[in-house]
Amino acid sequence: QVQSRCPSLPRPAAAPVQLSLYYESLCPACRQFLVLKLFPTWLLLPAEMLNITLVPYGNAQERNVSGKWDFRCQHGPEECLGNMMEACLMHEAQNFSTYFPLIFCLESGSSVTKNLEAVPPHVPCARQCLQIYAPELDSGRVTACVQGDTGTALMHHNAQATEALQPPHQYVPWITVNGKHTDELQAQAEASLLGLVCQLYE
Repeated sequence: QVQSRCPSLPRPAAAPVQLSLYYESLCPACRQFLVLKLFPTWLLLPAEMLNITLVPYGNAQERNVSGKWDFRCQHGPEECLGNMMEACLMHEAQNFSTYFPLIFCLESGSSVTKNLEAVPPHVPCARQCLQIYAPELDSGRVTACVQGDTGTALMHHNAQATEALQPPHQYVPWITVNGKHTDELQAQAEASLLGLVCQLYE
């Protein structure tokens, strides 16, 4: 009867490692970290070990123009669009396990912004990221968010979160672990994220 009793035994509850990624949708180093390090690590680990927060904004700048927020991004208007699309996807999906694969799909393709659009029907097996990873999400709502006030408000929130970083971010990707950023933690996360999380998880 041991096997039937084991699952009901209390397990010690350890807090998950908190990792926040401050990034830009078109930044090559950000895309590389998200696609090659962060996503695979998330897939490998049990959900209770790692809690990830994604903040697409990075080195962008915002200014108030006649009462509306206007954003300038390091890699131009397309990056601003990519940042806002990803913020809107997070907002609409709400569930991390729904939107992280979507953002992985966008970031791993050749064009972040075009990967959300429908591809020509003659391309075999190539469907838009939404169809593959989150067919239940309403693409119309995502578009309305990107084109409306909600997307602007989400980007303003990301701007505030990025500006509030202590120490202030100096580059992207900027990684905080359990609320802290040091050069050593950043280097460890980029070299072996899985090893770092396993080392910190108590």
